[in-house]
Amino acid sequence: MSLKAHITEDMKTAMRAKDSVRLGTIRLLQAAMKQKEVDERIELDDAQVIAIVDKLIKQRKDSVAAYESAKREDLAEVERNEIKVLEVYLPQRLSPEEITSAVQAIVKDVGATGAGDMGKVMATVKTQLAGKADMGLVSAAVKKALAG
Repeated sequence: MSLKAHITEDMKTAMRAKDSVRLGTIRLLQAAMKQKEVDERIELDDAQVIAIVDKLIKQRKDSVAAYESAKREDLAEVERNEIKVLEVYLPQRLSPEEITSAVQAIVKDVGATGAGDMGKVMATVKTQLAGKADMGLVSAAVKKALAG
């Protein structure tokens, strides 16, 4: 079953269970997926759906930080609940050690020697680790690998 079909089934289950938080979050995800399909006139595959989920989670994390700085814990909690729902659709994430070893292997494969090769390394890293790792951690690992 494709990830897209799995999300649709989860939406139906949330409707039957009258789980409003889960249902609302899944509807937001489906709206984002449909928007991308319409804008680009494509049918999304699992990798593209994962990229959308990643983007929505990043937006939610940014919102949590903003709400916490504004002392609005009630709104931050809503965003945290949405993150929990969205994280179900991501594949198993790599540990920091796995990210570091993968980045070091890519740096070696690409033949990168210094900070000037960061763009070349990141292009390769994004294709190989997309959806499998937090890109913020990946970027930090690339900077560290190219600096040392």
